[in-house]
Amino acid sequence: MFHIQEGCVRKALTYEQETSVVEVSEGQDQGIVIHFLGEASPSERMRCYAEEYVRDWFDLDTNLAPFYQLAGTDALLHKVVPRFYGLRVVGIPDLFEAVCWGIIGQQINLTYAYTLKRRFVEAFGKPIAYGDEHYWLFPTPETIASLTVQDLSSMRMTTRKSEYLIHVAALIAEGNLTKHSLLQAGSCRQAEQQLTAIRGIGPWTANYVLMRCLRFKDAFPIDDVGLHNAIKLLLELDSKPPKADINRLAANWHEWEAYATFYLWRTIY
Repeated sequence: MFHIQEGCVRKALTYEQETSVVEVSEGQDQGIVIHFLGEASPSERMRCYAEEYVRDWFDLDTNLAPFYQLAGTDALLHKVVPRFYGLRVVGIPDLFEAVCWGIIGQQINLTYAYTLKRRFVEAFGKPIAYGDEHYWLFPTPETIASLTVQDLSSMRMTTRKSEYLIHVAALIAEGNLTKHSLLQAGSCRQAEQQLTAIRGIGPWTANYVLMRCLRFKDAFPIDDVGLHNAIKLLLELDSKPPKADINRLAANWHEWEAYATFYLWRTIY
């Protein structure tokens, strides 16, 4: 889905039946430049969509100053922020993709999660050709909702994950689960409750989606193994910290838990 070369990232985007391959790079003025590749000229609506998508993808509209002020006096974050200054929470703008990635990654290591996601995309997504490369579009919820458990389990997906993915796909395809409804929930915790009411979505998956897709700054996947390992590394502990200790450490991260988590993840990935 992503091709990175010479400081640029390329990705296929689709909007209202129109598809383009875009290349995103840094401009001379330190801004971000979006190039549309290929001979066809994109419509104005596609141009607007691409800009909106990239702004969301790279989290460009968040003012990091309050987070850095908080981090400057924090026992953990003051060690991390100078190393990754300017880092933003790289997002997954599409709700279906974000939920799928959360479900696929449950209780397996990151390497195998990437393998499963690639199989999933190449089996049910759509390839867009440009030059000698193919840029894959993530499968649509309508496509996955039409599948059987056997269709997914043949890719070494567990039966339960297959059921979860098909069920969520149906909810989104039918309009019963949308970004708008989650954003209108009133708070991060209320949006979390909406998500965890869905079979196959627990607190970790819900907070991952709230963090990477819905942009709730106070989303906090507190049970994340990577978060635990990062804290263990930074505090030079012999074992992973208990949840009570993590809650004490996180007391200072109020309303910025998602950013604290993302910066701590960066120390080990």
